[in-house]
Amino acid sequence: MKKRERSAAEDIVDGADASLLEIIDHVLNKGVMLQGEVILGVAGVDLVYLRLNALLCAADRLLPARAGK
Repeated sequence: MKKRERSAAEDIVDGADASLLEIIDHVLNKGVMLQGEVILGVAGVDLVYLRLNALLCAADRLLPARAGK
């Protein structure tokens, strides 16, 4: 049976998956801080203020190593 040739689209999709995994690995190893603010108001009056902060990193980067292990 003849083997089907890969299309250019399949090559791009396979490369994108590898790149996404590399980005996620890099983010978890180095860490990233995300920060955002949302203010909801009506007629110039602020009604709701929301501030979001998130730190994304691997747990072994954040927590100190234990001497007993």
